[in-house]
Amino acid sequence: MRHRTVDLDGPVQFLDFGGEGKPLLMVHGLGGAAVNWLGVGPAFAKHHRTFALDLAGFGRTPLFHRSAALGANAELVHRFIEDVIAEPVILMGNSMGGHIAILVAADHPQWVSRLILVDPAVPGEHVRRVDPASLGVVAALSLPGLAEIVFDRRARNLGPEGLVKRTINLVMADPSRVDGDLLEAHVQLIRERSNLGRQNSRAFTQAIRSLGLRMADPRFWARMKKVEAPTLVIHGELDRLIPLSAARDLIRRRPDWTLEIFEGVGHVPMMEAPDRFLEVVNQWLAYRIAPEPATVS
Repeated sequence: MRHRTVDLDGPVQFLDFGGEGKPLLMVHGLGGAAVNWLGVGPAFAKHHRTFALDLAGFGRTPLFHRSAALGANAELVHRFIEDVIAEPVILMGNSMGGHIAILVAADHPQWVSRLILVDPAVPGEHVRRVDPASLGVVAALSLPGLAEIVFDRRARNLGPEGLVKRTINLVMADPSRVDGDLLEAHVQLIRERSNLGRQNSRAFTQAIRSLGLRMADPRFWARMKKVEAPTLVIHGELDRLIPLSAARDLIRRRPDWTLEIFEGVGHVPMMEAPDRFLEVVNQWLAYRIAPEPATVS
């Protein structure tokens, strides 16, 4: 595995896991990074040319003069496929990265051969009852400048270890399942990002505002219907951020897509249940990607 950087209107950092075969590109979710895929990337590289990138404003990719909104990062993913990989990819996205993957597959079908959505952030009746404790955060996100202050203060109060622990507790059904090396990689990344100052919170708030608007936009379903690539949806049964009902609704709208439910698993199956994740994805890809036809003499 190599850490590499490419210039796409500013530096973009990505993990190159090596490998040969059809290319596979993995896209992280809100607040995530390419390191989210460390538990499965090396195994995928046994059969695929495998990459994971940091979106603009996340991981080790600086925001620079770019936007962290979903549309902008979807275009960044498309440019990465076209300029760096230079051939159609198997595109895999988790959470916000799943939403972005749908946008890319819908708008640039010639560049996406297969689509894998992992607990994708898609519109739906996700919140049935407003949590009073969240109202202050919602208010902060609506006021320019205040959101950055709130998130900066939270990061300082928790510290790198505390911030990672808080996040793991939110996205996993059983935090004890996380691999120790994977946990340390996330802590180290948070330490590095602490030097970026307000750029951290600015990227996060841009992305979460953009995601909120898109999740409320019914035009998403028209974009989703444009996806031509065979699609696998993996969803954790105990996801507290995007409930299983959202994935079921997605499959109801696209019955040609395949849904795999991970029982007892939360929002990041590739981190919480990597062995099963690899098994399900590899079996689906083996079924979907036919071997090269034999040459007839």
